[in-house]
Amino acid sequence: MIYIRNDSTEPAYNLAFEEWVFENLRDDDYVLFWRNDNAIIVGRNQNTVSEINAQYVEEHGIHVIRRETGGGAVYHDLGNLNFSIISDAQDLRELDFSLFTLPVMKALEKLGIDAALTGRNDLTIDNMKFSGIAQRQKKGRVLNHGTLLFDSNLSVLSACLNPRKEKIHSKGIRSVAARVTNIRPYLKKELDILAFRDLLLEAMFEEQGRISERVLTEEELMQIQKLRDEKYATTEWNFGRSPKAEIHNYRYFPGVGGLEIYAQVEKNRLIKINFFGDFFAPEHKEILEGYLAGTQFQPSAVRDKLNRVELSRYIGNIDSGELIALLFEEQKKEK
Repeated sequence: MIYIRNDSTEPAYNLAFEEWVFENLRDDDYVLFWRNDNAIIVGRNQNTVSEINAQYVEEHGIHVIRRETGGGAVYHDLGNLNFSIISDAQDLRELDFSLFTLPVMKALEKLGIDAALTGRNDLTIDNMKFSGIAQRQKKGRVLNHGTLLFDSNLSVLSACLNPRKEKIHSKGIRSVAARVTNIRPYLKKELDILAFRDLLLEAMFEEQGRISERVLTEEELMQIQKLRDEKYATTEWNFGRSPKAEIHNYRYFPGVGGLEIYAQVEKNRLIKINFFGDFFAPEHKEILEGYLAGTQFQPSAVRDKLNRVELSRYIGNIDSGELIALLFEEQKKEK
């Protein structure tokens, strides 16, 4: 096994880094550890729109990036350590997470953490999830990667990953909610996340006697940057590949009446939007519906268009902020 160091915390670059290693270095087994600044990493087959609390994400400057592996959406911050293990798939025909997460679990055990692989692809402590694992196979090689929640802000995790179970209907694969925990409280001695990473590395390379490391060349790093710019940093990859989604939200506004929204979203654009309700307005609502059709499905884009019209002329005395909040309304937590 060979370690490749990556100190970047930029999500689009880090996913490009991982993909480049997986696609281009085929001579050995490799391990990567990397951290992302605040980001939601969406599974390859998911509908980005239905996985995020769009308003919260935009207001807090959280990156949204689609990865190449399947599975559900996850939240990354600098308190989360990601690992990637790349090796030959040999005769592996089905997804086998236990085979490739064994080095990580053994390393955690050496640090006094009694972790378990539960379900198909979750690592848990006391039946609470601290790692979700995803896998990809291609041309005889296999990539296993996952999160290690070390000291993440779990309140932000909950706020930005907020699937709306009833309000968005999509053909994308939905995330599954789970009780989560951080690793740090279970450690026998106080460590920061980088010291934790270094101890994991030592444990994983213990049988080899030393940590074998490969340093990428400037040319290889330029190829990674190109992949980042042309794929992972693009709206088309992160949002445009999303399958169709239908949105249905309703709210009663005192003094105005009820307002119901039906919207169809495809490739992160409002293909069609309709307003219904018992509101009064001097102009036909269909004018506003046609005006909004084709708008990028992000709060800032919708806000920009609404700021150019007198909204009350079409759907009553409702301001643009209230309308955007309704369109991107988050699912209230069940008590």
